[in-house]
Amino acid sequence: MNETDEGHLRRAIALAQRARDAGEQPYGSLLVGPDGTVLREDHNTVLSDGDVTAHPELKLARWAARELDADAARATTMYTSCEPCPMCATVIARSGLGRVVFALSAAQHDALHPGGAAAPQAVYEGPALHEEARVPVAGYHSR
Repeated sequence: MNETDEGHLRRAIALAQRARDAGEQPYGSLLVGPDGTVLREDHNTVLSDGDVTAHPELKLARWAARELDADAARATTMYTSCEPCPMCATVIARSGLGRVVFALSAAQHDALHPGGAAAPQAVYEGPALHEEARVPVAGYHSR
């Protein structure tokens, strides 16, 4: 962590404050290229978009996956006001971003929630119908 990282984290925190001031959930992120150029920035828009997936980390990772080639994506750093949730972390990994720097850890974030931050959990059942389900997938990943 250096002064440049701290400056970008402060920008992510400012974006989180901007989101809160706009009546959104208080999270902000930016994506920075290897030369320090801010490629894109965003804040949470879950409430205004009516979309539970409108986290800034997810939106930036999706943008990177669409707009950057694999080498360029690997060379980026995402700065975010809070540690990415599991949904965002999965999309970040799939998009190929090289580095994520966050301000609040998930535990620090959750400690700020009165009564905890746990969301209701769906019940998962499976695996089932393995032989049928494998047909469309078999061989796909070996191309």
